[in-house]
Formats: sequence, C-alpha cells, structure tokens
Amino acid sequence: MRFHTRKWVKPEDLNPNQTLFGGKLLAWIDEEVALYTVIQLENSKVVTKYMSEINFMSSAKQGDIVEIGIEVIKFGKSSLTLKSEVRNKMTRETILTVDKIIMVNLGPDGKPKAHGKTEIEFVKDRLEEE
Repeated sequence: MRFHTRKWVKPEDLNPNQTLFGGKLLAWIDEEVALYTVIQLENSKVVTKYMSEINFMSSAKQGDIVEIGIEVIKFGKSSLTLKSEVRNKMTRETILTVDKIIMVNLGPDGKPKAHGKTEIEFVKDRLEEE
C-alpha cells in the first residue's frame, strides 16, 4: 500500500470526544481516492459509487499526523476498485481501513464510460513517453 497524503489533525477536525471526527476522515479518504483515480484514468469526471464497510480501529487526536494509503485492487471496464488504510504517521498505528472503494469513470454525458486502462501508470512514465 502506498501512502500518498498526510493530514494534520486540527481543532476543527475534532468531534465532542476531542478525537478526529469520522466524517472528516471519510471526506479526506474520498478526496484522496478521487484525486488518485482522476490521475490514473486521466479524466476529471469520476464519482464514488461504493464504499464497503469502514473499520475504525483506533482514534486520532489533535496534533496527530495521519497518512492516507490507497491501493488499486482491480481495473473494471468503467471503474477502478481500491482499498484504503489510514494510520498515524508517527506510531504507524492503523486508525481505519476500507476494504473496497469503487470509483466510476464518466463521459461528457455524465454516464459511465470505458476508460481502457488495465494497470497502474505513474505520471513520470507518461512524461518520459512524450
């Protein structure tokens, strides 16, 4: 699993228990997975179709640095299936896991569109080809 983004837990991210609000963390994951999918599929029109069971394993508190990891599980015809893990950057303790997130590639009409991708590509490799 590759960890791409780090977030600093700030006061506005906390719930009444003074730990990281789960909804905030899910928003961070959704944004990270969307950005990753946009880059992989080279299309800014993608949507979240499905997110499986979310397993909260520990909490984060103000001042913690969390990192969001994502891994591609499968390339579908018009979709990309990923999984995610969020962990404390300093202790490496897992905070949350999501086993399956399905992102769908959309065409100009807003309907699912085949993307033609079958494997992970890195932007640096695309730049070398040009």
